[in-house]
Amino acid sequence: MASVNKRKIVNDPVHGFIKIPTDFIFDLLEHPYIQRLRRIKQLGLTSFVYPGATHTRFQHALGTVHLMDMAIDCLRQKGVTISDEEAESALAAILLHDIGHGPFSHALEESIIQHLTHVELSKMLINSLNADFSGRLNMAMDIFNNNHPKKFLHQLISGQLDMDRMDYLMRDSFYTGVAEGIIGTERIIKMLNVIDDQLVVESKGIYSIEKFLIARRIMYWQVYFHKTVIAAENLLVKLLQRAKYIASVDHSLFATEAFDYFLRNRISKENINENEDRILDNFIRLDDEDITVSAKTWQKHTDKLLSLLSRNLIQRILPRVRIQDAPFQEEMVSKHIQRIREYYVLDDHEAQHLVFTGVISNKAYSGQAETIKILYNTGEIKDLADASDLFGTSHLTENINKYFLCYPKEYSLNY
Repeated sequence: MASVNKRKIVNDPVHGFIKIPTDFIFDLLEHPYIQRLRRIKQLGLTSFVYPGATHTRFQHALGTVHLMDMAIDCLRQKGVTISDEEAESALAAILLHDIGHGPFSHALEESIIQHLTHVELSKMLINSLNADFSGRLNMAMDIFNNNHPKKFLHQLISGQLDMDRMDYLMRDSFYTGVAEGIIGTERIIKMLNVIDDQLVVESKGIYSIEKFLIARRIMYWQVYFHKTVIAAENLLVKLLQRAKYIASVDHSLFATEAFDYFLRNRISKENINENEDRILDNFIRLDDEDITVSAKTWQKHTDKLLSLLSRNLIQRILPRVRIQDAPFQEEMVSKHIQRIREYYVLDDHEAQHLVFTGVISNKAYSGQAETIKILYNTGEIKDLADASDLFGTSHLTENINKYFLCYPKEYSLNY
């Protein structure tokens, strides 16, 4: 049997030519858990606003591997000791960091399986993969879970300057066309170093870090928290809630096999261990297409609300959104729910699928948790908040909350 060349070169529109660094990383890429990410959009329903934003979690995973490979090379050149096994394990960990995402990525976070984040699901799936690869992922799991002695390896995967953030900012900026998200990824990586087992940034790179944090904040407001994205993704959540209710009373409700399992079973973080293998087996068969094909069929369902929500999603008939700095008054929201109930002839519970509120939060940099450290030529290390002139006059360290109200466009709310 002829040997397979596993050191492939991939032409990526964001980073250029990406090489698959090891045979084992190639084997992981070929696994169904990773191939599934081709069918999950990186930005959920953001393409409803930015038509080019149809890139996938698979593309993002490849990008993070490329950046991790670059970071490891740069750190080694500066004398940081990273063994070949540690390097490959760090590459595997970053490749697998998003395999726990459900359909449309963050849009249905904790909706398919209640109270369980994609990070927790990723850990479970990595553990399952480790069994398939006879323990080859032991060190990758330790790095992912921050149990490896070299803590800086975990920081490269999950930290304020991790390879995940660097790739998604560049990639999301590229595919949305929002130029404000462009960052100096290569320069930031070349400025990284390790002191006392912690990632630091050489002082020459401080302006690139400032640009990185500003870009991240802008991308949240302009892309991830765009009001139309909020409307579309909350519509999807409400559709799933209604579909779960209908599935409990209508055994003939159409859904793909994997999707049907989650519609008809109440699965949460609290009970997932009762049937973990079957749950994970169905989860890894679930992707964007399951939701889309089911919603297309539900447009003609006899349940008026399920039909309306499905038609609105498929035909992009989105709720109107109002955003303000303070919470909406409960009395006012209740009044409008009552009016929507009368307008569409629904009960109170049904009307809350059409009028609802929520909150969005944006914080570019945390000064309380793990902070970004700046290394000077003298050997002195300062926190970014102390080293940066920009941070003295900006609000990048503040957590900004905004509140939204969604309601049907054909119904005018006057208040």
